[in-house]
Amino acid sequence: MTGAARKDLIAAYKERPTIAGVFAVMCTATGQTWVGQSRHIDTQQNGLWFALKQGASPFASLQQAWKAHTPEDFRFEQLDRLSPDLSDMARKDELKKRAALWANRLQADLI
Repeated sequence: MTGAARKDLIAAYKERPTIAGVFAVMCTATGQTWVGQSRHIDTQQNGLWFALKQGASPFASLQQAWKAHTPEDFRFEQLDRLSPDLSDMARKDELKKRAALWANRLQADLI
């Protein structure tokens, strides 16, 4: 791959639209559920699973459950995706609102 082709690929990657949304992490062993929000819903699971495997998740109750069970006991699910047309401020407010709605609906902890 030439340097120019590589630069073009990197530029295309950076310019791709990001989709914000709400997700849930479910522990099938205990039935516990956590609901969170992400500005990059498509890549959220990778980052979250990496932090959990490293023992570095900022979500204490989720990290404790991860340590007590196997990774196969956890499931990641996208619950809601926002339109990419929203402004940054509207996206932020809508994510909070929808995350709270889903947490209430699923009787889950908000992360």
